[in-house]
Amino acid sequence: MSSPFINKVQRRNKNLDIKPRFLAWTNNNKNKVFYIMKQNGRKSNSIEKALKLILSFQTHQPVWGVRELGAKTGFSPATVQRILQTLKRYGFVAQDMDTRQYRLGNIYFSLLHVLQSSLPISRTALPFMKQLAGSTAETVHLNIVDGTERICIESIESMQTLKASMPIGSRSPLYAGASSKCLLAFSTSDFIESYLDTITLKALTPHTITDPQALELELKEIKTNGYATSLGEHNPGLGAISAPVINHEGIQLGAISLAIPEIRYREQAHREVCLKETLRIVNTCSEMMGRQASASPNGYPEVI
Repeated sequence: MSSPFINKVQRRNKNLDIKPRFLAWTNNNKNKVFYIMKQNGRKSNSIEKALKLILSFQTHQPVWGVRELGAKTGFSPATVQRILQTLKRYGFVAQDMDTRQYRLGNIYFSLLHVLQSSLPISRTALPFMKQLAGSTAETVHLNIVDGTERICIESIESMQTLKASMPIGSRSPLYAGASSKCLLAFSTSDFIESYLDTITLKALTPHTITDPQALELELKEIKTNGYATSLGEHNPGLGAISAPVINHEGIQLGAISLAIPEIRYREQAHREVCLKETLRIVNTCSEMMGRQASASPNGYPEVI
């Protein structure tokens, strides 16, 4: 179907592929035609569309309606509804029968268990993390490097009323917070150099390190001491202590960390106990992963 209107729009937008989606109808003796203009390029297949829908469910918006999700992804409501119904049948999403909105399904709990069981560091560290949680009464979490970010892969929340939380899957840049700085400091020299050359240090709080030279100096200090600390660098009001788990090859496998509310972190006696317990637990866990004691002050072999 063609019309002067279509020809005119096509001349103005040669890079657009204009296809009629609805036929014309008469309204008040005027013909109106609706068209959808789509840029040339590869269309998303069904699997990609499903993945885009799943990835739209985030902490800041865990629940979606069909039309909202369609507006976000650019898919028609009919396409969104069809894919969500398929995902629902397999447990990847669940639907509230009253609001008709969707959230992630419970299948991810079993998938999380599979993922954690496939990571040797997670299986090995968990018993030690429980010990650390018991001896400090603070939230304990296990983190690894994922690209240029820290990601939490295991967490044991404090039983205290006032506590700091670190949900599994939470991320942060590698320059902000004790866990992140610890992971960066004990990475390979090539990785650190490449990271510092490409990253832009943005202030997440007033206490975030944004000077590259200051960060480099702190990373060297962390490497010498064998642990990292922070207060309010990534989240205001949150203190943290972190130390690396090292294997028999001197390679960092992850970092075990404590998340501590600022009011308790500022108590020197409690902070010292937390640091002592963290280093004790991490040393024992590293030995379980084959790390041999060395003559270095922090007890860790050089990371190659």
